[in-house]
Amino acid sequence: MINEAKISEIVESVIRNMNTVSGKKQLGVFDTMAEALAAVDKAYKQYRSYSVEQREKMISAIRRLTLEEAEQMAVLGVKETGMGRVVDKTIKHQLVANKTPGTEDLQPRVYTGDDGMTLIEMAPFGVIGSITPSTNPSETVICNSIGMIAGGNAVVFNPHPNACEVANYAVDLVNRAILEAGGPENLVVSVKKPTHESSNEMMQSPIVKMLVATGGPGVVKALLSSGKKAIGAGAGNPPVIVDDTADIAKAGRDIVNGASFDNNLPCIAEKECFAFDNITDELILSMISAGAYLIKGDQIEQLKKVCLVEKDGKFSINKKWVGKDAKLFLKEIGIDADPKLIICETDENHPFVQVEMMMPILAIVRVKDIDQAIEMAVKAEHGNRHSAHIHSKNVDHLTRFAKAVETTIFVKNAPSYAGIGAGGEGHTTFTIAGPTGEGLTCTRSFTRQRRCVLVDGLHIV
Repeated sequence: MINEAKISEIVESVIRNMNTVSGKKQLGVFDTMAEALAAVDKAYKQYRSYSVEQREKMISAIRRLTLEEAEQMAVLGVKETGMGRVVDKTIKHQLVANKTPGTEDLQPRVYTGDDGMTLIEMAPFGVIGSITPSTNPSETVICNSIGMIAGGNAVVFNPHPNACEVANYAVDLVNRAILEAGGPENLVVSVKKPTHESSNEMMQSPIVKMLVATGGPGVVKALLSSGKKAIGAGAGNPPVIVDDTADIAKAGRDIVNGASFDNNLPCIAEKECFAFDNITDELILSMISAGAYLIKGDQIEQLKKVCLVEKDGKFSINKKWVGKDAKLFLKEIGIDADPKLIICETDENHPFVQVEMMMPILAIVRVKDIDQAIEMAVKAEHGNRHSAHIHSKNVDHLTRFAKAVETTIFVKNAPSYAGIGAGGEGHTTFTIAGPTGEGLTCTRSFTRQRRCVLVDGLHIV
């Protein structure tokens, strides 16, 4: 665990260097979107002549610098946004550095036959406009930069205004790595003070050929109505089911680890739990052993008043409490404890179940069987088709839930973060495109197919 003195020391160091790197302004960060667009357009025209091997050298440098400065970005992210945990954000930066695909994802296809040869290669779109969230700001900048640059593109970012300092730190880092590896200036750009207006300017610019948004439904809707190729990563409210065939002790640990990771900010994290009645007591005990704190009765209602806002009978999150530490919630209701996660039992209609909380709070609902569990879980997921999880050794239960919930990510018998490659197989990303169908985005997601056909030639069989 990083102590407070170490955190303060890192924050001071980062802030001292925020606007100057080696005596220069932050690389790629401009006062206006117009300046950023002009610079990235120039950079892309240069970049078109670079080889795939040169791209990979740049990406290797980005990975190395990200690992070296992961802790700095984690501390700055928590300091600026007030959300999440330094240790977990450090892990997230390490994850994007190590498991974001690069140029190896650009596999061409070849067809040969009596009529000749056809080659299909993955080509860049050009300049991509990317909107990034406050929940994973620098992680998304780095992850998207690696994938987009690997695909031969340049990138203009419009970060979330509440996380622009750490996002722009990441933009500067990426540019430092690119220059170190012999790449062009301003291949990745941003604005110092992003706004709704700068976002619209980016989306409407003829320089930008593709749009990518990682955020809420409003942002995704705006992108999809832009008239351009768009990738949208939407909302989720992932349920987790635990049946009576599961390893209950492991399920309890896994759920606590997944739901508490970065204070439940990841969109893939377990947000509500449906447990078979005959194992719920055991599951709760295993969760407590793994670092959860159980609240009951009036404490649940007190907590609801802290973290939710009610209007016209409908509940929404109190944004001031998103991503805060569990101990702060408990302090508000008069409890002195420092757990990883707060758990409580509710019915299926409680707002802790139906609202995407993004807080270290997990409601547990007792169910009688798999039919009831699936019905309630699908309802709570709200058709987002984002992520869902289950702990079970019953293959029929695993299969039925997967078919019913239809999510992009479906994790069995592991913490939710296994779904993005942390302790599970496969690559990582923080742009999970359910609404537009790309799923876990990778280098290929940011490219377009080009077909080259040679008739009556180069077929040697």
